[in-house]
Amino acid sequence: MKLKNNTILITGGTSGFGLEFAKRLLELGNTVIVTGRDPIKLASAKKNLAGLHIFQSDVSNPEEIANLYKTVIAQFPKLNVLINNAGQMRKISLHDSSIGLLDITREIETNLMGPIRMVQAFIPHLKQIPSAAILNVTSGLALVPFPISPIYGATKSGLRSYTKSLRVQLKNTRIKVFELIAPAAKTPLNDEFRNLDGYNVKQMNPVELVDIAFNGMEKDKYEIYPGVARVLYFMSRIAPGFMLRTLSKAGSKEMAG
Repeated sequence: MKLKNNTILITGGTSGFGLEFAKRLLELGNTVIVTGRDPIKLASAKKNLAGLHIFQSDVSNPEEIANLYKTVIAQFPKLNVLINNAGQMRKISLHDSSIGLLDITREIETNLMGPIRMVQAFIPHLKQIPSAAILNVTSGLALVPFPISPIYGATKSGLRSYTKSLRVQLKNTRIKVFELIAPAAKTPLNDEFRNLDGYNVKQMNPVELVDIAFNGMEKDKYEIYPGVARVLYFMSRIAPGFMLRTLSKAGSKEMAG
C-alpha cells in the first residue's frame, strides 16, 4: 500500500508507537488523527506535531467509539486507514486477592475489545473507500506467554487470532489487513518492567520499529515481525517449552505467592 496522501486514524496516539506513527505519517504528507484518553497528552501531541488532529476517546468504552466514528467521518469523509495501537500492559500476580473482578479484565477491554469494536464501527465506511487498510498492533507476547503479564498476553493472542479471521473475511473487499507483531520497545508501556527481577530484554527503538512497519506495509506484508519478534515466532514453533521457561523467569518472585 502507499503511505502518502492517506487520512489515518491512530488510537493511543499520544505516546510510544502511536506518537511515532503520527509523526512519521505527517512527514509523508498524510492527514493524521489521533485519539487518547488524556486531554493533557492530546494537547501536548498537537502542540508538538503541526497539523495533527486530536480527539479525546477511550477505546474501552463502546459509546465513545460510536461517537468517535460519527464525529470523525463527518469531518474526515476520506478516512481510509485505521491503526489500532492503544493498549496497556500490567504485571499481575494472580495470587493477589485485592484485584477486583472488574479490574482483572481491564486490559481485555482496551487491548482486545477496543480494536474489535473500532473495526466493527469503521468497516462500513472503509468498504466504500477505493483503497483502505487496517493495522492491528499485537505483540511478540501473542506468540509466547509472559506469565507476569497474563492478561496482556491473552489479549494480544486474541487480537492476533481475530486479525487473521478479519483478513479472511475481508479478502473480497479493498481493505488490506496488517498485523504488527511488536517486540519489547522503549515506550511507556514497558516502564513498569524496567527493574523487574529476571527481566533482561533488549528494547527496540520505536523509530526503528516504525521503519520496519512502513517497509512491510509498502510491500503488502500482512504480518510484520520487527527485531526479536521474528525470533519469538520461530522459537515458539520449535521450542515453545524452552521459551515459556525463559519468560517465566521475569517476575518469578512476585508470582511465587
